[in-house]
Amino acid sequence: MDILKTSTDWAKAELFSTPFFMLFGALFVVASIGFWQLGKTDLARAYIIPTLVAGTLLIIIGLGLFFTNKSRIPQFEKAYQSDPLTFVESELVRAESTLKEYSNIVFKAIPIILMICALLIMFLDKPVWRASLITTMAMLMVILLIDGTASARVDDYNKELMKFEQTLKK
Repeated sequence: MDILKTSTDWAKAELFSTPFFMLFGALFVVASIGFWQLGKTDLARAYIIPTLVAGTLLIIIGLGLFFTNKSRIPQFEKAYQSDPLTFVESELVRAESTLKEYSNIVFKAIPIILMICALLIMFLDKPVWRASLITTMAMLMVILLIDGTASARVDDYNKELMKFEQTLKK
């Protein structure tokens, strides 16, 4: 079991998934431009700003995660070569912290926010409010979709780290 390869493969998988944030962000921006150019109704025009904001946020999230994970790959080998046990322990702490964040934010807070938005749609009838709530829900569902798969990868990575830690301590 080569934990350096496992760590590198995990980071590369993250590099593959983070551009999906940017892809969906670009789609939101394109939708905003479409609403700006083609929107005739008040509701269609109300989507211009919310979809632009959501798209921009998704692009920023994607870029941030991409460059963070890209810079992490060369650091893995240096940290592992200097002290494998310290490397594994630091990765375990980071992976467990990430799993806790996913548990609290992605799997608790986001569904609650989605439910609140869905409820508010029934009571708010102004086009700007409806467009903002629907766009927020769409953006949060994209985050939930992408981070749901990322959570499963981090969980698998965490299990591999724990196995490797046990073999190092023997």
